Amino acid sequence: MKQLTRVPAEPPGGLAGEEAKRRGLRKMKLVALSFLLGALVVFLLASWAESAGWPGWVGYVRAAAEAGMIGGLADWFAVTALFRHPLGLKIPHTAIIPNKKDALGSSLGDFVGSNFLAEDVVREKLRSVETSRRLGGWLAQEDNAERVTSELATVVRAAVRVLRDEDVQAVMEHAVARQIIDKPWGPPLGKLLDQVFTDGAHHKLVDLMCDRAYEWVRDNHTSMLRVVSDRAPSWSPKFVDEMLADKVYGEVLSFAWAVKTDVNHPMRLALDKFLSEFAQDLQKDPETMARAEQVKQQVIEHPEVQKLIGSAWSTAKELLLNAAEDPSSELRKRVRAGLRELGDRLVHDASLAAKVDGWVEGAAAYVVTNYSSEITTIITDTVERWDATETSRKVELQVGRDLQFIRINGTVVGALAGVAIYGIAQLLF
Repeated sequence: MKQLTRVPAEPPGGLAGEEAKRRGLRKMKLVALSFLLGALVVFLLASWAESAGWPGWVGYVRAAAEAGMIGGLADWFAVTALFRHPLGLKIPHTAIIPNKKDALGSSLGDFVGSNFLAEDVVREKLRSVETSRRLGGWLAQEDNAERVTSELATVVRAAVRVLRDEDVQAVMEHAVARQIIDKPWGPPLGKLLDQVFTDGAHHKLVDLMCDRAYEWVRDNHTSMLRVVSDRAPSWSPKFVDEMLADKVYGEVLSFAWAVKTDVNHPMRLALDKFLSEFAQDLQKDPETMARAEQVKQQVIEHPEVQKLIGSAWSTAKELLLNAAEDPSSELRKRVRAGLRELGDRLVHDASLAAKVDGWVEGAAAYVVTNYSSEITTIITDTVERWDATETSRKVELQVGRDLQFIRINGTVVGALAGVAIYGIAQLLF
């Protein structure tokens, strides 16, 4: 047996409106009833007057009242039969809404699916809306871009806080770090260095090294003398050692200056050749590649490196949360600026706007084509769960006031039709 649920109550803000509708419905029912009772009273008085020998025009009044009374009763029956059994009598084809609730829900779902969730309807509507242009104009405004940025920051904060640190850390270590560590570093590093050396981007570093080497030799005259003196034979006179040390120092200083100032110095050319060969060896020489792997393992196994890998997610998480929470952070500034730039492009770049509109139309068409039945099932399932009596009451509350005009019109139109029929009968017979 199907479990019934009551129609969801309106929110507290709608209680006053519901009570106003209820009062309006009662008022219109009294008005319609007064028309019917008025026709009944006129019919009784006209019938009495006609039996008392009053003039012939009384017959027209009686016919109008009689037909109006019949029309009012018929329309009362029709309106009442929509929502309940008239006078509690279970006459066939009455209480239509309570009895046909599920069928009406199914029909409503089919109607929505055929007329609102059809692919051509959805595409035409989205095309006329110009989604990209409207969205672009909205995003281009500073306040709206800030609002979207704030919402994105809220989503990011919620997502980051929901994720368990150990799970994310495990993913980073196994899916990211392992993929980087397990692959040989020699060939890709050699390829990168080869490109750097070919482009000459390393020359600034060589210049810096040459500058620092010259400055060190220039500023460490005493150290150079001491090194030469310490290497001299014990029988050598001291003044000879000092002369030799000065000579060596001068030659070293001149050599350092020449390397520093001459970009085509043989030492620099030899260094370029060495670096180029080293880059090639990292890619092709098995021995060099093996030594590069050994160095890689030593670096990775270092406690500080392991500590850095282990704390990568914690550090990234803290940085991300701080950036998301701070409205003046560089991350939020860039996101906000990017959103505004995207909005401007959607407004002024016709090709981009066309692409976005095409994506939106395609996505919407895919959804309605493949999932329209699931969407309309929401309507049918919801209506099926509603309580039949409560559903009828809710529907009557929404449209019952207007339906009372049918009763009023039935009484008035019936009276006019009765007069016309009675008059035609008098003329013919």
